[in-house]
Formats: sequence, structure tokens, C-alpha cells
Amino acid sequence: MSTYVYGITAASHPSLPEGMGGVGDPPRPVRILKEGELAAVVSDAPEGLRPKRRDLLAHQTVLSEAGAAACVLPMRFGSVAPDDGTVTGVLAERADHYKERLRTLDGRVEYNVKATHDEEAVLHRVMSENPEIRGLTEANRQAGGGSYEQRLQLGEMVVAAVKTREAEDATEVQRALEPVAEAISVGPESTGWLVNISFLVHRDSAAAFLNEVEQVRKGHPHLELRVNGPLPPYSFVDPGPAEPAGTTAGAESAEE
Repeated sequence: MSTYVYGITAASHPSLPEGMGGVGDPPRPVRILKEGELAAVVSDAPEGLRPKRRDLLAHQTVLSEAGAAACVLPMRFGSVAPDDGTVTGVLAERADHYKERLRTLDGRVEYNVKATHDEEAVLHRVMSENPEIRGLTEANRQAGGGSYEQRLQLGEMVVAAVKTREAEDATEVQRALEPVAEAISVGPESTGWLVNISFLVHRDSAAAFLNEVEQVRKGHPHLELRVNGPLPPYSFVDPGPAEPAGTTAGAESAEE
């Protein structure tokens, strides 16, 4: 039977809630595999597992429950090893690495911040900041809309100004939030977001971090900020060169 791996923690980790279920239908019972000073939070792996919302949420719930008691290094959804022995073998092989990561991430959580522009608000801001665009807009209005070439020129100017504003806003958001975090991890670029950054925050500093997010919101009314967290530190787990076969550190969020 293949073994599904949720995360890695210390062998001294408090017991999990009795009867905790993980992925699969019906949910597979979650258990602990210990090897020396380390342990893995696992269950039997269901056949044909796919990233359906119910199983993504089950994966996150197990990590959240386990992480509430002590630090857990989260594994990516769908992390499967051939058997229990493979998992404990890698725990033994990579013991120093995992113990160092657990020490570093102890007491820390992740907040993912995404930002987009409010289209109407950012256009208003671009107009107010750019006298050339305002002038051309007024000239086109007085000319009954302007020629095709004039309208095209105006559109190109607006698009360029918005792109410049996107880059400036992304820098400003990161600059504002980075001082209240211990580390950052910039997510992959996407046409849907001008900011996609994960912040590593000590639990004791979470309120200060969220307060700073609110200050960014107030200071940038043309931005729409989305915060997901607190999460296990998915983006800050360095897996090292040897993980259980078929597994990868890190995780997707079902809320993404």
C-alpha cells in the first residue's frame, strides 16, 4: 500500500486528534511514522487521487491541525511514497536537514498576498497623474471622439501608463509588507495578479502584519488585496536533494 505524506515534524509532536481523516473517499485515517527525532504525518494513499477541492481541503486541514500544536514542514498535495519504509528511510537520510528546517520555521506561518487593480479606480488615477493623457482625452472629446489614429494613440498611452502603475504598485506593496515579515517568496507571474507574494511571519507578529496590510489597502484604494493565511509555511520549505519518492515539498492551497 502506497503512503500519502502530509508533512514532516518532530517525533515529540503532540498526538493528533483521535479519528482524524485525510484524503480519499472515505477519508483515510491519519497516522504518525517515527524515525529517530523526526516523524511524518501520513495516511494510506487512495487510488486515483486527483486534486479535487474536497481532497485539497482535507490535505490542508490535516496540516493546519498538526501545525497548530507544533511546527510541520508541509508537503505538496499528492505526495506519495511507495511505502512506509521509504518515508522513514528518507527521514533518517535527511535528518539533519529536516531538523534545521523545523528549528528555522518553528512558530512561523505563511501569508500569501495577491493584488489586482480596480479597473475603474486605476484608470481614474492614471488620468489624474498624466497630463498628456488628460489633454489627448479632452482633445478627442472636443473633436467628437477623435480620429481612429487618435483613439488608438490614446488607448496605447493608457495601456502603457497602467502597466507602469502595475509595476510601481507591486514594488510599493512588497516594500510596505517586507519589513514586518521574516522572509518573502515571490510567486510565479500571472496575468491575473500584479502581486503574488508569500510572507513568512512569526505568529506573534501576525497582528502587526495584518495591520500593515490594512494600511496598504487604505493608502492604495485603486488596489484590491487578497490575503490567504495563516497557512503552514508552504513556500519556505527547502526540500533538499532527497525526498520520499514521488514527493515534493511545498503545497498548493485549495483557496488559490
